[in-house]
Amino acid sequence: MTFNIEAKDPGSKARAGIITTEHGNIESPVFMPVGTQGTVKAVHQAELQDPIQAQIILGNTYHLYLRPGTDILKKAGGLHGFINWDRPMLTDSGGYQVYSLKGMRKITEEGVKFQSHIDGSRHFFSPENVMDIQRIIGADIIMAFDECTPYPCEYKYAKNSMLMTHRWLDRCFDRFEKTEPVYGYEQTLAPIVQGSTFVDLRKASAEYIAGKGAEMNAIGGLSVGEPHEDMYAMTEVVCGVLPEDKPRYLMGVGLPENILESIALGIDMFDCVLPTRNARHGILYTKNGVMNMKNAKWQDDFSVIDSESPAATSRIHTKAYLRHLFKVEEILAAQIATLHNLSFFTWLTREARKQIINGTFAGWKTEMVQKMTQRL
Repeated sequence: MTFNIEAKDPGSKARAGIITTEHGNIESPVFMPVGTQGTVKAVHQAELQDPIQAQIILGNTYHLYLRPGTDILKKAGGLHGFINWDRPMLTDSGGYQVYSLKGMRKITEEGVKFQSHIDGSRHFFSPENVMDIQRIIGADIIMAFDECTPYPCEYKYAKNSMLMTHRWLDRCFDRFEKTEPVYGYEQTLAPIVQGSTFVDLRKASAEYIAGKGAEMNAIGGLSVGEPHEDMYAMTEVVCGVLPEDKPRYLMGVGLPENILESIALGIDMFDCVLPTRNARHGILYTKNGVMNMKNAKWQDDFSVIDSESPAATSRIHTKAYLRHLFKVEEILAAQIATLHNLSFFTWLTREARKQIINGTFAGWKTEMVQKMTQRL
C-alpha cells in the first residue's frame, strides 16, 4: 500500500491524498460504509458502487469468524469473492466487538476468551489467530488486535490496557510477518493508538505506534461516549505524533460534523454504523440539517426527500411517502433512507476533498457544520 498527499488546506491540517491498494485506489478523505457481516445493511453491492460511490467497505473479524466461518470464506476465495466486491476492503480485528460483550468475555495477557452472542459457544481470540483469521478473510487492510477501553476509564486501567495493546501489537506484527497472503495480493497491517482520554497516554501510544513504521495508522478507543471536545483533543494530540506521510484512520467516527472537524485535524479515513443504523430508525442527514422521517410534520409534505441528494430515490420520492413507509414498517423505508444517508456521507468526504484541493476547506467546514447540525 502507498499513500501520496496531493494537497493541503492552508487554513487547517486537512489533506487530500491517494491510497493505493491492489484492489484499487482510494481518494482521501474517505468514509467507509460498514458491512459487518459481509453486507452493508439494506443495500446491495451495485448500489454501493452507484449512487453511493463507496471506494472501500468494512467487514468485521468477530462476526465473520462466527458466521459464515473461515472454512466457507476460504472456499469462496476470501470475502471479496464471497460478496462479489472488487474494490478495496478493510477488516476490524474484532477487539471492539469483544469489548462490547462485557459479561461474556475474559481478557488476559494471552488473549480474550468469549462466548458467542449467537449461541453462547466458547471461543478464544489472540493476536496470532486474529491475524490468521484476517489472512483468510482477505481484506486489503487488516487491523491489529487491541483492547478498546470504556469511557469513563480510570487512568491505571487505561495505562495497563494501552501497554497490553502494545504487547499484542508486537505479537500481531510477528505473526503477520511470518505468514503469507492467502489469495496472492498483499495485505497491510494497521496498528491502533489507545490511551482513553489521557493526553500523556495518547501521546505515548502514538509514539509507540509510529515507531512500528506501518503503512497506515489508526486511532481507536474514541467515540465511545466521551464529549466531542475530548475526542477532538485526543485526535489532535495523536495526529501531532503520527507520521504525516501515512494515512490516519479514526475508527468508529461518526456524525457528519465529527468527520469534518476531524478532517481539519489531519484524519484521512472514517467508518461508522451511524448512517445505516440511524437510517433504519428514520433519521436522515442532509446539507441543511437532520430530519426524523417518523415525525408527524412530514405526513402531508409532498416535496421530495432531498432534491440535491446523489441518490435518485431521494430526488423522486416525497417526505410524506417515506414517512408512510416507516409508519407501516415497509422494508423499502430502510432501503431509501440507507441509500440516502450513505450517499450523503460519501458525498461529504468527496466534497471535503475538493475543498482541500481548492484551498477553501476551513471556511466551508465551518459553514457546513452550522447547517448540518440543525434539526429540520
